[in-house]
Amino acid sequence: MTRHPRVPPSHPFRRAALRWVTEKRRFDALPREEHPIVMNSFHSSPRGRRRRPQSPRPASSTANNGFAPLLSGSPQQPPRAVEFRPTPMTAEVEQAVAQSPFTALGLTAPFVRAILDEEYAVPSPVQAEVIPLVLAGRDVLACAQTGTGKTAAFVLPILQLLQASPGPGVRALILTPTRELAAQISERVAAYGRYIRVRHTVIYGGVTQHRQEVAIRNEPELIVATPGRLLDLIAQRLLRLDSISHFVLDEADRMLDMGFVPAVRRIVAMLPARRQTLLFSATLAPTIETLARHMVVDPARVSIAPSVTTAASVEQSVVFVSRSEKGRLLEKLLRGQASSGRSIVFTRTKHGANRLCEQLDRAGIAAVALHGNKTQSARDRAIGAFREGTMRVLVATDIAARGIDVEGISLVVNYDLPNVAESYVHRIGRTGRAGASGQAISFCDSDERSLLTGIERYIRRRLPERAAAPEPARTASAQAR
Repeated sequence: MTRHPRVPPSHPFRRAALRWVTEKRRFDALPREEHPIVMNSFHSSPRGRRRRPQSPRPASSTANNGFAPLLSGSPQQPPRAVEFRPTPMTAEVEQAVAQSPFTALGLTAPFVRAILDEEYAVPSPVQAEVIPLVLAGRDVLACAQTGTGKTAAFVLPILQLLQASPGPGVRALILTPTRELAAQISERVAAYGRYIRVRHTVIYGGVTQHRQEVAIRNEPELIVATPGRLLDLIAQRLLRLDSISHFVLDEADRMLDMGFVPAVRRIVAMLPARRQTLLFSATLAPTIETLARHMVVDPARVSIAPSVTTAASVEQSVVFVSRSEKGRLLEKLLRGQASSGRSIVFTRTKHGANRLCEQLDRAGIAAVALHGNKTQSARDRAIGAFREGTMRVLVATDIAARGIDVEGISLVVNYDLPNVAESYVHRIGRTGRAGASGQAISFCDSDERSLLTGIERYIRRRLPERAAAPEPARTASAQAR
């Protein structure tokens, strides 16, 4: 039996330590297949210390994973490999896997099976181009917009490479600019890797880091992270990146817009020189090319569509309206869309999103706001309510222009035109995804005509005017245009 250290009477947490020793002895006495969840931590409460409830532990977990010893020098057993047995495939599933075009790209049966579960029939252009390159070990510099299937293009081959060559430490890092996008990619990793045994976790700020510390102690092989929290954990010496063999920088242009380039450079400097690097960006501007030059080696370049291309399935239009009439027009528009799907309304500022959300609530239109001043839990609740349909209107700043993949968005309204023309493309990209149809309506007042001109020049097309309630200000604006 494992020997446990004696708890001295002067120990500052003697009661908790004694309970830990008792639990550890009981734990070691059980057969391995009957190992229960042990205590991850103790926390204070008005009634004393108590154990935090946990869900059942998978059979593949090790005895000490998740243990936070209260005594220095407590024993730590090395993790033991456990054979992973996926559910056997039926003859029908085997035939579907063999005939899938994803098999021709080089993906193995567990991943093709997961793809079929997600009802993917044919690879998207970015998937068809990128997957074979990643499996071949090439660095990739790809220009691809959101909604083109690029997440599967890098997650699927990286999972296959991790499964083919197991090793210690964190071996794959996916870096994203926003928490929402990190959570979305983590969900895709779980979905595509449901038939294999690859440990992964997601790291982002805005939440307590305790759960992330526990996940890191469980030695994940793949991490999806945002730059800020990742650097915090590295500075606390809770995480190392010297075993990374696959690095993905997603939404590189958004990283640039949000001022994350210095943080990205610091993270890249910590990575091994010999690694596979994949860089994805909606545009390949000169600044992105400069950033990529110090990251990728002899990259394969993939350009799926010009960065200014907007989805053909999105019906775009502009309404000339005075600023004072925007709210009334939006209420009328949303009431007409009440039963046809979800709607996203984009504003330029956080306070503007809050004010507009309150105005819609007073008008009897249930809406929820999403912006950077919200806590992560509030942002999760907002996205959850919008995804589940309990809230059919989301009022958001550009934080939601990328990385929010919600089905059934039939209308996008640019209540305020964006200051950056490129943001227009990402805003309207929230609708018309995966071939579905959608509408994108932009409100333009007299002060925003220069912004509209910049958008039309950027997308190389003129937005058709949408009829609104007749008013002199609107007519004058249209004639001036």
